[in-house]
Amino acid sequence: MVDHSFADLSLASLYDSLNPWGPGDDFYLELVRSAGSVLDVGCGTGRLLRQARAEGHQGRLLGLDPAAAMLVQGRRAEQRVEWVLGDLRSRRWRAEFDLVVMTGHAFQVLLGDEELRVCLGAVREALAPGGRFVFETRNPAARPWERWTPDRVHEVTDADGRVVRVWHEVQGGPVGDRVTFTETFQGEGWDRPRVSTATLRFLDAGAVSRFLAEAGLTVDEQYGDWGRGPLTPAGPEIVTVARRA
Repeated sequence: MVDHSFADLSLASLYDSLNPWGPGDDFYLELVRSAGSVLDVGCGTGRLLRQARAEGHQGRLLGLDPAAAMLVQGRRAEQRVEWVLGDLRSRRWRAEFDLVVMTGHAFQVLLGDEELRVCLGAVREALAPGGRFVFETRNPAARPWERWTPDRVHEVTDADGRVVRVWHEVQGGPVGDRVTFTETFQGEGWDRPRVSTATLRFLDAGAVSRFLAEAGLTVDEQYGDWGRGPLTPAGPEIVTVARRA
């Protein structure tokens, strides 16, 4: 889950353990392999680009993230990737990338219509002619927030070998297309838990397509899962492949 709590250096080091490599990463890696230049928006620890470079990707790889603590993790592991601090409101590129990706449900932190329009406009500017923008958002019809409950605890081990417990709790249910929740970290030997609050926006496939069209991006495909299955009410994801018009 995307969460601003990972701006903390000690918590950022736990991110990859809490979010192990999975089918979504495989999906994006296949796209990165075939693209000459890639911009990863909200790259987090940069795991996707690091893996592509480790496999021998020879093109330009650039990771953009607003959390310096997350980029520290990327820089420690891979110096042959461009790591840029900021977001699409503060950093702009013009027709420089064959592929722009937004992974880890980062699309859902764009809460306001104007913020979303600005960021999608920046994506279009960054894409070379014919370039693709690929991202995913959780399917609101599947109501995933109903499973974000305190009884579902994740445990990971930090760099010092101590167990850290993590859980989520929704605050009052959805308000329109937005869901606010807390994320709590509790570690062995800590004097107190660390708690952060975040809000995510849940747009359906039609709304996603309309915002893309406004920005000059054409939807090529939308999938309901990482196996490229069709969109369904119960499908967990809305995976969108769009192209610069």
